[in-house]
Amino acid sequence: MWRAVASNALTLFIVVLVVASGLLAWGRQQFTGVGPLETAICFRVERGASLSAVSRSLADYSGKADGLKFGSYLVPASASMGQVLDILTAGGQSTCGREVNFRISVAEAEVVLRELDPVTNRYVEVVQFDPAKVAAPAEYLSAAEADDIRWRITLAEGVTSWQVVDALRRADFLEGLIEKVPAEGTLAPDSYEVERGSLRADLITEMEARQAATLAELWAARAEGLPYDSPEQALIMASIVEKETGIPEERKQVASVFVNRLEQGMRLQTDPTVIYGITKGESVLGRGLRQSELRRRTDWNTYVIDGLPPTPIANPGRLSIEAALNPDTTDFLFFVADGSGGHVFATNLADHNRNVAEWRKIERAQGQAETGGVQGAD
Repeated sequence: MWRAVASNALTLFIVVLVVASGLLAWGRQQFTGVGPLETAICFRVERGASLSAVSRSLADYSGKADGLKFGSYLVPASASMGQVLDILTAGGQSTCGREVNFRISVAEAEVVLRELDPVTNRYVEVVQFDPAKVAAPAEYLSAAEADDIRWRITLAEGVTSWQVVDALRRADFLEGLIEKVPAEGTLAPDSYEVERGSLRADLITEMEARQAATLAELWAARAEGLPYDSPEQALIMASIVEKETGIPEERKQVASVFVNRLEQGMRLQTDPTVIYGITKGESVLGRGLRQSELRRRTDWNTYVIDGLPPTPIANPGRLSIEAALNPDTTDFLFFVADGSGGHVFATNLADHNRNVAEWRKIERAQGQAETGGVQGAD
């Protein structure tokens, strides 16, 4: 009798174990299998929210119940419950949703509020404005109050240090003072993710650190025989290259022109340096240079001074620093705009004068003012 009871008990235990194992396997399959989402979504977790009862039961498998973070999260199509839990607990917050990008360029500083489309995984612009010209629109003010909004500063190549400081002082999501304008050229054009309430001075320090690191790295890998005595001189050259061309493929050619001129004892004769001598980087000239300005002596007028000016004329990006330190090997001594946004280069004055004549025709046809390049007269 007891043997029968024991046998029946064992059978019942095995049945219960099989059923329990089946339920556990089913639960795990539900946890790791393909989810029901047909398209990606942006899922917002409110501050203080907790996992639902279902999520808590799923967390028994993973031990992640306490890791839920508020914010907005991109959940891909067909994500399993396990993947969703990972996204909500292991990923960084605000991987989707809205972002404010404060873009500082040569011409203006503008605030762009944009929102990620989870289906295309691309940002869509919601509102854009220049805080120096208009009041912040209501949609921006409302969005700025959200806990999960992301904040970004984007600094374009060729912006002067004065322009950076002037723009940051108008960024209403930053705090603190900037005591003085940083040395020209020492701020790295880059994208900086910040938090609301970040200190402006701390951001300037980070910009300086990134530029110093870039310059040190590229100086160590520079070509031999360059006419620079220090990394600072290379930075001056890089700033000139930055202001002379916005075409990445041209930078090393432009740098070769100025290196060749330095090596042959020729003046650089580049318009952006003259402009900096007039504006000191505190405004955009907005017109062509006058002949009287080309002849007027300033410390930055490379039509009348020999060699490099005393400081950079803007904050150059990595590509321009690299071009200054590893220029193309050419015989070019001149260049002028070609009407397509680029430049045409020449090795001698006669060819250059013909190129200039062609450019003058384009200027007259387009009604444009005189623009950059290296002049022929020494």
